[in-house]
Amino acid sequence: MKLDVFTLFPEAFDWFRSQRSVQNALSQGNELRFFNYRDTTPLKAGQVDDSPYGGGAGMVLRVDVVDAALQAAYPDGPPRVVLLSPTGRLLDDALADELTAEPHLAILCGRYEGFDERVHVHCADDEVSIGRYVLAGGELPAMVLADVVMRKLPGALGHEQSAVEESFSQLLEGAPEYPHYTRPAAYRGWGVPDVLLSGDHEQIRRWRAKQSQARAEQFERRPE
Repeated sequence: MKLDVFTLFPEAFDWFRSQRSVQNALSQGNELRFFNYRDTTPLKAGQVDDSPYGGGAGMVLRVDVVDAALQAAYPDGPPRVVLLSPTGRLLDDALADELTAEPHLAILCGRYEGFDERVHVHCADDEVSIGRYVLAGGELPAMVLADVVMRKLPGALGHEQSAVEESFSQLLEGAPEYPHYTRPAAYRGWGVPDVLLSGDHEQIRRWRAKQSQARAEQFERRPE
């Protein structure tokens, strides 16, 4: 898979690139590239933004700047382009699976007051949100999206089942994952459910399924 990130701050991803799951994914032949809007801007002195028509506070990333970056990166046409926006489709496990299936993705990080609306309409295929709140820029959401996608790639995690049987996955029918316990079996009077110490794998499977379903019911009752 090729994953491209368009941003004004590629250096913000130095820490992200160092993470074990990302390094594992890259070692399997996947690619993670970064493109700076300023490198291909058609404007002077690296300008990328402008004041909005109609007035108002803040600056807006220009459509010609974003389009120039995409054309420079993809002279034969872009791959699936995902624009990060608080008003986009909420990122969940189903969307992550959908995006992971793509051979090539481009992620557009916004800044300031966001993008000229024509970027939304003419340059992007999808709009994705990690939550209904506003951040200073799209770099953190891009890391979230890239992490969610890349950890699903073969070889990214130490155990292949780690990305299969987890919260909201298809294997758990979209339910949250069941509780986990490890040693010590007893600590300050806090114990571990007996079934997990029984060695009866079928009973353990049933217990985990029941716990997962109970968490799903609690999740559904939350006001949000």
